[in-house]
Amino acid sequence: MPPKAPQGKEGKNAAAGKAQKAAKEGSGKAKKKKWSKGKQKEKLNAAVFFDKNLYEKLKKDVPNYKLITPSVISERMKCNASMARRALKDLELKGMIKPIMKHSAQVIYTRALAGSD
Repeated sequence: MPPKAPQGKEGKNAAAGKAQKAAKEGSGKAKKKKWSKGKQKEKLNAAVFFDKNLYEKLKKDVPNYKLITPSVISERMKCNASMARRALKDLELKGMIKPIMKHSAQVIYTRALAGSD
């Protein structure tokens, strides 16, 4: 393709004016970045003491779960994890659940079947 023909003085001045204007503004019409608040997890209102209803629900429901961990109990029963650990020790002593793996950080239980042991 042949080079474009010059448009005369007016074309050159308009292009030069646009270049100067852009240089003054910086990066054009870009706005300053606003920081996002980030995703915040909803605060859970967890129980810190067992009342009679919660303990009865725990004794009734938990022995039917396949996988039983303190985190599962605290999630489903809306109680804190230290309560869940104590409750699981209590259910283990009563023979309602049996441990699969014990570790200092996490204990995994499963339901105790009637014919086992």
